[in-house]
Amino acid sequence: MNALDTFRLTGRRALITGGNRGLGRAFALALAEAGADVAIAARDVDRNAAVVAEIEARGRRGLAVEADITAVGDVRRLVAEVTAELGGIDVLVNNAGVAIHRPALEVPPEEWQQVLDLNLTALWNCSTAVAPGMIDAGGGVIVNVGSMSAQIVNRPQWQASYNASKAAVHHLTRSLAAEWASHGIRVNAIAPGYVKTDMSPVDRPEFRQNWILDAPLQRYATPEEIAPTVVYLASPASSFMTGSVVVVDGGYSVY
Repeated sequence: MNALDTFRLTGRRALITGGNRGLGRAFALALAEAGADVAIAARDVDRNAAVVAEIEARGRRGLAVEADITAVGDVRRLVAEVTAELGGIDVLVNNAGVAIHRPALEVPPEEWQQVLDLNLTALWNCSTAVAPGMIDAGGGVIVNVGSMSAQIVNRPQWQASYNASKAAVHHLTRSLAAEWASHGIRVNAIAPGYVKTDMSPVDRPEFRQNWILDAPLQRYATPEEIAPTVVYLASPASSFMTGSVVVVDGGYSVY
């Protein structure tokens, strides 16, 4: 096997949460291009169907399952459906998330809980639901989507709930990596910087100085620029990596 072959995912089965737009869609298509069959979990039927069609246009099996990943019962149903349809889950990408900009003293309790439920608890739900099948199969890979916001405080907007949730994602990544290494499960995370998606209004002029010009590369990323790192972490190319957080932020966090 040569070096490029180690990035191939031929015969692997992947599940991506929040996989019908933005980063999740880019991850789904990149994994399919690397050879994986791909299931996405999201709740917009039309967007789901469009992404499945894009996966299948790349010659791979695609599947979409509507699910509320903050609910344990729904996650168990999701994993059972994907396992039954694809024959197993070799790669889990915990991508779904939400960011809300609001000063800490103005955050209502239900909003704090909403952010923690989707960004952290849902990741826990999916990881612990998928891991038993991976253990039975002799191993697997989990890639968590963290953020540079786990290690810096964004400005000018305040988003303490999001920052706290992503810091927890990074340390949960390390904790699960340590605990599940003996089962052949590798757990890593990516920490993107500002990426042009529905969740990040990178084109708004009031954010240009702090979001764009403060970064060494002085630009934002596209989802397609982040996706190859997920392919790397999902593939045998990263076989000696676990418990790592790969920062992909245009140099933003070096200052």
